[in-house]
Amino acid sequence: MTSIGGAEMVDWNLAVATATRFVRPGPDVSRDEARAVVAELRRHAKASEEHVRGFTRMIPEDHEPLDTPVLVVDRAGWVKANVAGFRELLKPLLDKMQERRPGGAGGAVLGAVGGKVTGVELGMLLSFLASRVLGQYETFAPPTRELPAGENGGGRLLLVAPNIVHVERELEVDPHDFRLWVCLHEETHRTQFTGVPWLRDHLEGEIQSFLGETEVDPMTVLERFREAAQSLAGSRPEGEEDESGRSIVELVQTPAQREILSRLTAVMSLLEGHADYVMDGVGPDVVPSVAEIREKFQQRRARGASRLDQALRKLLGLDAKLRQYRDGERFVRSVVEEVGMDGFNRVWTSPNTLPTKAEIAKPADWVARVHRKAES
Repeated sequence: MTSIGGAEMVDWNLAVATATRFVRPGPDVSRDEARAVVAELRRHAKASEEHVRGFTRMIPEDHEPLDTPVLVVDRAGWVKANVAGFRELLKPLLDKMQERRPGGAGGAVLGAVGGKVTGVELGMLLSFLASRVLGQYETFAPPTRELPAGENGGGRLLLVAPNIVHVERELEVDPHDFRLWVCLHEETHRTQFTGVPWLRDHLEGEIQSFLGETEVDPMTVLERFREAAQSLAGSRPEGEEDESGRSIVELVQTPAQREILSRLTAVMSLLEGHADYVMDGVGPDVVPSVAEIREKFQQRRARGASRLDQALRKLLGLDAKLRQYRDGERFVRSVVEEVGMDGFNRVWTSPNTLPTKAEIAKPADWVARVHRKAES
């Protein structure tokens, strides 16, 4: 990281330490039970490869995609992996903010203090998220000694064991079925990125273009993190609402960024909706209780959580992610019903065949553009 006086804009080590300290403890399991859960998740992850490839037909039988590791981690492991990913992905934005910081000794002191404040506040947010993520395909994961990643920029698949156990107990569903169901979703993401060679670079290019357009005063970003941390700590007075209604993402939108964000939203809706569609499509053949799991899981999503959770979801833009699951799944299902799985798979041909945000809402428009135009 570029630094002034040795001070970074974010103290990443402090972010890890803070998140690890404040993350909620996982469910109560014995050592033997924990080992059994880890072993079963690894077996399910391996089995999911064949199930997902057979259902999606994204990868030809004679083609072997890039291999990326599957890691079963605890909440602290998820934190470390994501801090490494954030550090890599946000480098251009933080370098730009660094350049706008005052020079001289005063700037160095401000940087040191600001970096620690931001590190603590980022750590608090990660501690909140670390107890909620079931699994994640880390597309831009840099390899570390503790957390290997695929070669040549390949990612890694994380399965967060304590969170999976927590949710299966909360929903009172068959644990073996639920673990496989989760693995099917995450393996679909792995297949998307390993089976579509251009997808990772395209997505990274869009994100870097978005960050490159950012013109934000560093203190504004710090203030938004502070609002999130205050919500997490419960320091906002009872009954006081966040009148701005702005998420962190919404802070940094120039007109050019709004166009990029629209494209990114469409891609993420496609990826998340496709994973939901696949996990439920494969489910009846290999997950006997898939209907019960999906019903209870949807009810859990719809219920939301506490006022604290709702405030943080809004601030972090997580409400938008929930809409992506719903809207994207509807798009995939509609297209497959009209043109079949192979017809849907034209979506992976190139960036030009990805759906727009408007097409996610109107799948027939994507079919008309990609299929009927090609057939005419």
